[in-house]
Amino acid sequence: MNLGLKDKVVIVTGASRGIGRAIAHGFAEEGARLSLCGRTPETLQKVTDELTARGTQVFAKPTDVTDSAQVHAFMTETLETYDRIDVVVNNVGGSRWTPLAEISDTEWHDILDLNLVSAARMNQLAIPAMEKQGGGVILMITSIYGREGGGHITYNAAKAAEISMAKSLAKELAPHNIRVNSVAPGSILFPGGGWARRMQADPDAMAAFVKSDMPLGRFGKPEEIANVVVFLASERASLVTGACVNVDGCQSHSNI
Repeated sequence: MNLGLKDKVVIVTGASRGIGRAIAHGFAEEGARLSLCGRTPETLQKVTDELTARGTQVFAKPTDVTDSAQVHAFMTETLETYDRIDVVVNNVGGSRWTPLAEISDTEWHDILDLNLVSAARMNQLAIPAMEKQGGGVILMITSIYGREGGGHITYNAAKAAEISMAKSLAKELAPHNIRVNSVAPGSILFPGGGWARRMQADPDAMAAFVKSDMPLGRFGKPEEIANVVVFLASERASLVTGACVNVDGCQSHSNI
């Protein structure tokens, strides 16, 4: 299926590893031009080298998306490089497992800034370019635990807020032909990720977790998230906006 993404300009945040890396490769397979950011220069360069080796045009800049000045610089240089932005994939996120009684105001702000405010900041800077060119797509990588109980309280709150922001933006931006959706992964396994660390630390507990929580009998793969993201960014999904799509192998329990 030709998804019509050739030469589209796609921003992927947190593109250095895991889901972000897989998303970048997924768009590269469709012939898109990429603008990538991540906090670690070495891993970002490695992904850039992988993509350019296959002939993909890539602009990459080490960027902490919680730093407004760095995000402005990244977006400015993206537009200087490509003169347009067709797709923004807000993939950056993270959590801490602090008991509620011990969560400081600073930690609340840190988690919300990393997951929610960073995406809002990126979207705010991309929307004028999308409006000027007549349309675009914004995607938020959230979590099934933004839709139902599970995970940690600060992470759940931040991911639920991201899903809500996507819905609100979808309504606001529909007249400008800008579609906005969120994608909610379940538990995804990749080298260096949180689930990989847990697998190494306690394989028996993880085997029990898979048996009890994973109807397919396995963790998800980053590429399985990327496939859905790339489709939603394409014109093949032209009527899909304001949606939150689970990609979790039926791990979640919500009916909606």
